Amino acid sequence: MEFLTYTKEEQVAFIAINRPPANALGSAVIDELSELLDQLEADRDIRVLLLHGDGRFFSAGADIKEFTTIGSDDEFGRLGEKGQRLFERMEKFEKPIIAAIHGAALGGGLELAMACHIRLVTATAKLGLPELQLGLVPGFAGTQRLPRYVGMAKAAEMLFTSEPISGKDAVAYGLANHAYSDDELLVKAKELAYKIAKKSPIALKAAIELLNYGKTKEFYEGVKREAELFAKVFASKDGQEGIQAFIEKREPQFKGE
Repeated sequence: MEFLTYTKEEQVAFIAINRPPANALGSAVIDELSELLDQLEADRDIRVLLLHGDGRFFSAGADIKEFTTIGSDDEFGRLGEKGQRLFERMEKFEKPIIAAIHGAALGGGLELAMACHIRLVTATAKLGLPELQLGLVPGFAGTQRLPRYVGMAKAAEMLFTSEPISGKDAVAYGLANHAYSDDELLVKAKELAYKIAKKSPIALKAAIELLNYGKTKEFYEGVKREAELFAKVFASKDGQEGIQAFIEKREPQFKGE
């Protein structure tokens, strides 16, 4: 694989995102992660997955430059649906998935992390959904998962302002499980992964299935509507202005069109 690497140790698969400089979640990364899940699902020697990022970040967001190559809102909507399918699969994956987050988990990076069953962070990591800064909205079910963790009011603040929260605050709000120093993060993540890997795979699979019953019909309706609005907002003049402003490193001028 070009952007993912993984190793096995004590029934744990260590998966690293390696797409410098920001580990952006382009279509190729989504495809590779889906392919890797196929492999690990069939591997009876693997009981837990630990996902982290190489370099400076866990994942600093979607690949905005890739957005400029998308020719229609329908195509953009299909990109959203692809990410949604993968992250829904992750949340229902029969083997626990732990995200170890350092640096930043922003936009699609945070949506990826929220699809994992457990999130460990560094205290200074930045977590947020800054899509409105670009005149866009999240497209990988971020609008539906974030309120489940931090509550409606905090989710609204994070979305409307595009401002991230720290790893320490993410724990306080319920978005992450534990916060550690940079040096401790992977050590503690491995300890947790090894501890979980000792449990019965049958019981773990059942527990994951039962946890997913907490998602309501409205959750799935919201995910579907998010993909539709993801495409619609992308096609707007404001959406195109936001993307272009990001590429040109300038302040966007939104006109409500």
